[in-house]
Amino acid sequence: MKIGLVLSGGGARGVAHIGVLKALEEQQIEITHIAGTSAGAIVGALYAAGHSWEAILAFFKKVPIFHYKRYALNKPGFIDTSKFHKDLAPFFEEDDFKSLKKELHILATNLVDGTERTFHEGALIKPVLASAAFPGLFTPVIIDEIPYVDGGVLNNFPIEPIKKLCDTTIGVYVNPLEAVSANQLKRSYQVVDRAYHISFVSLCKPKFKEVDVFIAPKKLEKYKMFNLTNMDAIFDIGYAAAVESLKDFKHNNGL
Repeated sequence: MKIGLVLSGGGARGVAHIGVLKALEEQQIEITHIAGTSAGAIVGALYAAGHSWEAILAFFKKVPIFHYKRYALNKPGFIDTSKFHKDLAPFFEEDDFKSLKKELHILATNLVDGTERTFHEGALIKPVLASAAFPGLFTPVIIDEIPYVDGGVLNNFPIEPIKKLCDTTIGVYVNPLEAVSANQLKRSYQVVDRAYHISFVSLCKPKFKEVDVFIAPKKLEKYKMFNLTNMDAIFDIGYAAAVESLKDFKHNNGL
């Protein structure tokens, strides 16, 4: 059976994806195809390369994102995305999609013509970095002379690349829209963050019903997109939500 896994973006909330991987492993559910964007692209690529959830979690905890050595100079962004290349490289046998153990599809946004692009062959690390390059904060990644940024800008729940390739699909969405009051929207960053979340949910919601198993940990609401101090809690929330959602999966699929 071909089983697809869709991993959304969500910044630090993407650590919840790793908790889902733990639950899948415990249930002995073998994923064959992965489609990911942003944080989901990083988790998906590492998982497709054959790394355990423990190794992926350790990677997220170890790699410093907001370190002064990663600041961008004369580039459109605060953090230089290219400086993460050396962090990812050791995790892949070869910088090529063909080296992966599972079929992987990565989404990124073309800043020039405003379209999404799905990467699934050729060089691997640059598309992964591009998919996770949140605009304004991380610098765009140049691929074929075109600047690419976060795939979540246009598609934060990329079921399309694998929907017709799989017998069943599991979707994980880690970017819930929390309830807020007007008093919580008095600063510019709060307004921008809220606008992005509204856009993400609006574009993705119609697709939630297209997956066979939908995992959306509601308890992630209280964790901000770039808060990196609660990884263990976020991981546990993802794991618990997956355990609950996967209860009947094996029975319904004859596994």
